[in-house]
Amino acid sequence: MIRSFLSSLRRARLQVPAPVMLLIGMFTLHTGSALAVTAFAQASPATITWLRLTWAAVLLLALGGRSLWRAVRGATWRERASVVILGTASAGMMMFYSEATARIELGTATAIEFLGTLVVAVAAMRRRRELVWIAAAVAGVLCLTRPWEGDLDLVGVGFALAGAVCVVFYIVLTQKVGAGFGAVHGLALTMAVGSLVTAPFGAPGAFAAPDPGLILFTLLIALLFPMVPFLLEMIALQRMTRTAYSTFSSMEPGVALVMGLVVIGQAPVALQVVGMALVVVAGIGATRGERGGRPAVPELVRERRRGRAAPGPEAAREDAESGSARAGADAGAPGPVPEPGIAGTGDPAPEPAGAAAASGEGRTA
Repeated sequence: MIRSFLSSLRRARLQVPAPVMLLIGMFTLHTGSALAVTAFAQASPATITWLRLTWAAVLLLALGGRSLWRAVRGATWRERASVVILGTASAGMMMFYSEATARIELGTATAIEFLGTLVVAVAAMRRRRELVWIAAAVAGVLCLTRPWEGDLDLVGVGFALAGAVCVVFYIVLTQKVGAGFGAVHGLALTMAVGSLVTAPFGAPGAFAAPDPGLILFTLLIALLFPMVPFLLEMIALQRMTRTAYSTFSSMEPGVALVMGLVVIGQAPVALQVVGMALVVVAGIGATRGERGGRPAVPELVRERRRGRAAPGPEAAREDAESGSARAGADAGAPGPVPEPGIAGTGDPAPEPAGAAAASGEGRTA
């Protein structure tokens, strides 16, 4: 059964367009988030988050099987460090988001956390005029939170902002871990780290008053969020640039608003709908000027992970330098921010121009 699942996953990675994966991930994520809100009456957000991460880790570690442990043994310390940092960032992102949605509306928390995604997109553009989209998003968040009405939950907003910071690390490191370990292995290790990080906050509540019904309910939520959305995002990020991901994830606050209304009856007022529209438009506007849609993870790096190409450090360095020269001369137009080194592979060797053109797709969480 596990082999069949992995085979289906590989086929989906090749056949399903990356944007479709992201859309599926968005709807499952926010369905899971809305269901999690209903569970906060039975246990704390930290306990629910820990149970979800633990379920996801157990299921994914089982899917990984023996090949996962071979991958861990064969990984470099940089690859393992990237997994630890990504797991910590993912745990923080989920924990802060859960604490925020326990205090403020689902759509509002998502819009605030989306600021992290927007910052990545604007930073990749490297043009000051793109800051207008940050301003539009902030205006949208103000419309959503309506601080002038005096009933703003500052703690909830603070948790959402902390989640936005974690989103930045999540976007950058998901690409690296996915390229180094593969989607299933990378996510299994990430969720295991996340479960360990959140255990001091969530495990005591789960063991103090164990509820079998709640534990099984968190299994369902874990499938909806984080397991399926994170897995789809890790696969999609290997085929999209960070900025292109942001274009599609710009719809995420709107999806959260809809799922909050449908699942838990959080009806927005007119001003909040306007604010949500501003956030979505800001996300789309921030990515409208991207050029040169090369995948975030170069094809050569993916080939190395499969063991088909393994040039030495000198060759990788020369490739990186020539890639930098080509990027600087590319029609005088600024492109996406150069990727940091993929963990465990040295400096990433950019793919040749022909391969980039053949495999390029114009992402960011």
